[in-house]
Amino acid sequence: MDALKDTAIDLWEWYLYLFHYADKRVEGWFMMDAYWKTWTGTAIYLLIVWLGPKFMANREPFKLRYPIVIYNAIMVVLNFHIFYELIVCSTLRGYSYSCQLVDRSDNPYEVRIAKALWWFYFSKCLEFMDTFFFILRKKNTQISFLHVYHHATMFPIWWVGVKWVPGGQAFFGAMMNSLIHVIMYTYYGLAAMGPQVQKYLWWKRYLTRMQLIQFVAGMIHAAQSLFLGCPFPLWMQWSLIFYGGTILALFLNFYFHAYIKQKPKQNIPKKAEYSNGHIPNGHANGDTLANGTAENKKRK
Repeated sequence: MDALKDTAIDLWEWYLYLFHYADKRVEGWFMMDAYWKTWTGTAIYLLIVWLGPKFMANREPFKLRYPIVIYNAIMVVLNFHIFYELIVCSTLRGYSYSCQLVDRSDNPYEVRIAKALWWFYFSKCLEFMDTFFFILRKKNTQISFLHVYHHATMFPIWWVGVKWVPGGQAFFGAMMNSLIHVIMYTYYGLAAMGPQVQKYLWWKRYLTRMQLIQFVAGMIHAAQSLFLGCPFPLWMQWSLIFYGGTILALFLNFYFHAYIKQKPKQNIPKKAEYSNGHIPNGHANGDTLANGTAENKKRK
């Protein structure tokens, strides 16, 4: 019993020790004072993923067209703001793309970078709405392991990133991801406008390719920092490589089943569903759209 007590005390002291090295600039920002809030939000998300389909089982699906259009517009604006702040401030500060340490000063550009990364973290909480829209519209087949894994991990992972390294090398992955999300949520918003717009959305598979490229680029960015001996925290660089590898494997699996393994038949019209979430959503149907009514189109 005493050994268990001593272990608990050691773990608590280690926890306090880690917080001693946290970035003091962010400690008063919303949700950043304690990790349990982020974990609670993630746990509630997973609980809704589990109970939501059961709750909707005997109910009519909601259409939610206008709420989805508004949501996508908000996400486009937010992600563009994050991308703009990161690329402009990092350029003005002369950030290195091979090795950039965290500047914990109160320099206005460094504070803007830290705030942009906080918004990136918080956007991962807002993205839970992707799944909630699936549930309310009874699109349960869209709630794949990839979809839930990605949403349930990004939020807690980026709390750690913002708490300890809100700047430096961390800017690169967030900057790329926010740019991809600008394009992605623009796609969803256009698809939500109905068949008159959906017929122009032939470029879905290229979004998936862009996502794959960003994961590879992020892993290469972290790996080359390790190779060069960059003193940016090693745990952050290894975490980026490991997590990026898991996501890349899942996205490649989706891409293979959606666009390579099941080749579309010629001249067979098929209605495409619309969805809201990351492009890889568990469907093997490469023509799945986002946020709009179903579209009749011929597979090429």
